[in-house]
Amino acid sequence: MDIWDFGKVFVFVLFVVPGFISIKVYEAIHPSVKKESSKLIIDAVAYSCINYGIWFLPAYFAEKCDLFVYSPFLYYLLYLSVFLISPLLLPVVLHKLRFSRFFKSRLPHPIGRPWDFFFRNAPACWVVITLKDGSKIGGLYSGNAFASSSPEPEQIYLNESWHINSDGGGGLNDQRNEH
Repeated sequence: MDIWDFGKVFVFVLFVVPGFISIKVYEAIHPSVKKESSKLIIDAVAYSCINYGIWFLPAYFAEKCDLFVYSPFLYYLLYLSVFLISPLLLPVVLHKLRFSRFFKSRLPHPIGRPWDFFFRNAPACWVVITLKDGSKIGGLYSGNAFASSSPEPEQIYLNESWHINSDGGGGLNDQRNEH
């Protein structure tokens, strides 16, 4: 059995690539924990099938009516939409739907961790951070401050950091710190 047979490779690409494109676009919008490649391929095939389900009727009628004979441009545009444009846009549409008022209360929130939810659009604010050794520092989160997002561990870079004493007061550190 030759796995490099053109027909087998073509079918594989046909059922994996559109779904893989959708997965990567969605992960760019909502980073998540990395999956094993075997599960990723199953998801890619599933998303490709959803995409093909959406485009089934237009593709069926394009083939039935010999669209290629009448308008090769529209024919190629249709299949460009099926294999590339739709897999790029469907995750963006899903993102918008998941944040819509209707779906927000009916589906799980797309942002998995409170850390990511808060720091996604965090306003300038003062924070108090408890370090692994139990000590605390305070700081200003604004401007060039940065907080990591999933799937990376929680890290934060503050514009200013303050030592917190036992009374809860403190003073400005001399240098910027990453914690």
